Amino acid sequence: MHPHLHTKDNTGCEEVMALLDECHAAGYIQKMLGGCNEAKRNVNKCLRAERLERTARNREIAKERREKNVKLWREIDEES
Repeated sequence: MHPHLHTKDNTGCEEVMALLDECHAAGYIQKMLGGCNEAKRNVNKCLRAERLERTARNREIAKERREKNVKLWREIDEES
């Protein structure tokens, strides 16, 4: 399952999401016969890439916070 498509967090994938929306708007038969599968795969690839970037960025932020906390605790221990 992927997150909701049209959100502020998915700005990099708007083009491929629009193509998927257009394909779905073409009709039920188009979807049933697999005509939208390629567009769906492209959306999934794009959302995955964005998620990987976001998790890497979050990991770096957490690492910086952790290092800051360790430094502060060392200072507190040295002063005690």
